[in-house]
Amino acid sequence: MSLEAPRLDDRSFNDLVEEALRRIPLYCPEWTDHNLSDPGITLIELFAWMTDIVLYRLNRVPDKHYVKFMELLGMRLREAEPARAPVTFWLTAPQPNTITLPSNIAISTTRTETEPAITFTTDVPVDIVVPRLTYVMTSQGGANQRRRFTMHDLAEVSVGFRDFAMFDSTPSPQAEDALYLGFDEDMSGHLLGLDIEVTTAKGTGIDPSNPPYVWEVIGSEKDQEWSRVEIDLDDTRSFNVSGLTRLHLPNMQRGVRNNYTAYWLRCRLLSPDEGGTIIEGSPMIRKIIPSAWGITVDATNVTAVRDEILGRSDGSPGQRFFLEHTPIVPRKAREHLVVHFDNKREERWTEVSDFASSGADDRHYTLDSMTGEVRLPPALPQRDGTVRRYGAIVPKDAMLVMRGYRYGGGRTGNVGTGAINVLKTAIPYVARVANRRPASGGLDAENLDDAKLRVPGHLRSLGRAVTASDFEYLAREAAPGQVGRAFCLQPPTTQPGEVQVLVIPQVPNLQGFIAPESLRLLPDVHQRITTYLDERRLLSVRMTIGEPEYLWVQTEVRFRPSHNTDSEAVRRAVETRLYSFLNPLIGGSDGKGWTFGRSLFVADVMAVLLAVPGVDFVRAVKLFPVTYDGSEFMRGGEASEIAVPPNGVILSFEHLVRAE
Repeated sequence: MSLEAPRLDDRSFNDLVEEALRRIPLYCPEWTDHNLSDPGITLIELFAWMTDIVLYRLNRVPDKHYVKFMELLGMRLREAEPARAPVTFWLTAPQPNTITLPSNIAISTTRTETEPAITFTTDVPVDIVVPRLTYVMTSQGGANQRRRFTMHDLAEVSVGFRDFAMFDSTPSPQAEDALYLGFDEDMSGHLLGLDIEVTTAKGTGIDPSNPPYVWEVIGSEKDQEWSRVEIDLDDTRSFNVSGLTRLHLPNMQRGVRNNYTAYWLRCRLLSPDEGGTIIEGSPMIRKIIPSAWGITVDATNVTAVRDEILGRSDGSPGQRFFLEHTPIVPRKAREHLVVHFDNKREERWTEVSDFASSGADDRHYTLDSMTGEVRLPPALPQRDGTVRRYGAIVPKDAMLVMRGYRYGGGRTGNVGTGAINVLKTAIPYVARVANRRPASGGLDAENLDDAKLRVPGHLRSLGRAVTASDFEYLAREAAPGQVGRAFCLQPPTTQPGEVQVLVIPQVPNLQGFIAPESLRLLPDVHQRITTYLDERRLLSVRMTIGEPEYLWVQTEVRFRPSHNTDSEAVRRAVETRLYSFLNPLIGGSDGKGWTFGRSLFVADVMAVLLAVPGVDFVRAVKLFPVTYDGSEFMRGGEASEIAVPPNGVILSFEHLVRAE
């Protein structure tokens, strides 16, 4: 994105004239005729006009030089980042054949009298496949004992020939009993429907408002871990009656259970520690019929344009064309310039950031995301009289077509749950659409003042990752707005020649408890950082991108508030200060995030709390380490020190604060 030189002196001609008129009583009190017909006023206007010209030119020199220096360094303003959200398409009814949803389906928010509709488009084409059930199993036993599986005849389950117990431990169901359904197709993202015929549910003791079970799928191919499934509809009332159950399936991986390989879905009884309750008997199942009711696909806050004609070439170098819509978001692989010739032949051209490394025959072009300017390679005269071409020249009368691009983005796309609910592209069999998660990641285009703050870091690294600060700066540059903090581990902490870049993602709400889901490094962000740093690291350096080790801490604090203060207000201030201090992004003594590898001591907490206004003295501080196993938190015993490894940071779990 091009840099725009600022207008530093915004005083107009009228401002200068008014300023001179206000000085007349001070310097010439006998001058009383201030009408336009007075010759003195004419002279004031003349000198104001001349001063306006001088100030306009003179005051622009320093910042204009700074901007041009930034351009010389190759700096560009960051493009607007579009918001993204998973969007679910519900079908009118299950279809007997696969339904294909193309990419770039236009969906939007509802237009109101005061707010325009915000458009999103789907990122990739997806298929809503017809699910085929290949295995039906039940299991007994849990984590502390070996599971015993019972395979059920698929033909009997499909036609309802024989009843079977869903949770078949005897004499009564036990925690970890489960029903397993194996599918041949990958059902990731699908809205799966299960028509379940229940023959006996009396006496099971299942409360429909508090079901003691959970639906799960195998979501990790490496560790065969189970991921929870969100329930969209449950007409069975927790298997008390026959009906339809619809499930929003997350990403699935093929797994092995009881020596059978499939995409597994299970319904598991919860243990009491997980909130489960004891049930008296198992529901008896006669028939299970799967069906597909929809799918969830990622959508981006952009509008897609296909095959926009830019114009015909006049055969000269350095031609410029302009796209119709701006600002343009970062391009995908299939979004590029195409040159059409009269003989129906076409050439694909490649976008580059500049022509410095382009050869005479390279089919390169540049694209300014803010202005939409498409610039073809120039040709410059050399000292010896020759002309050097910085790329191929498009022949005369050839047609230039932009195969595709997307425009939009910005913070306005960060809409809430359910806001994306209008289908703008007609799709057969689709009943409705909605986002079940809020959209996030939308950023406005960078302004010039923010770009100036990046100059010192750019000068230090010069686009090359050598030192630890280089890796950290470039990691933030790779995914602006999505990286909250980056830290580089180098030898001797790591192996010789190895560099580990630990990334903490940007968190929307920095105050209070930060959920583990908000700290996960998304795959697309991980890939962007890896690709960006790979192009800039030394060839001899082995680099890995990962997440830090998070150490949650719970505190118990007792303090005495000062006299004539609101004890509850002081208590809230102490709690807020604890959450801010024990924070990986805004914590620590400098407010820039908890220092990697620094342990936490009771004295640290006491020193911070004594600085809170209204705290007279601190009676006691207790520290408790809290571990997270991927599904639940467990508090450890009291400790005077929370040891932190070199790749770890401290963050708050919850704080129990009491004023005495």
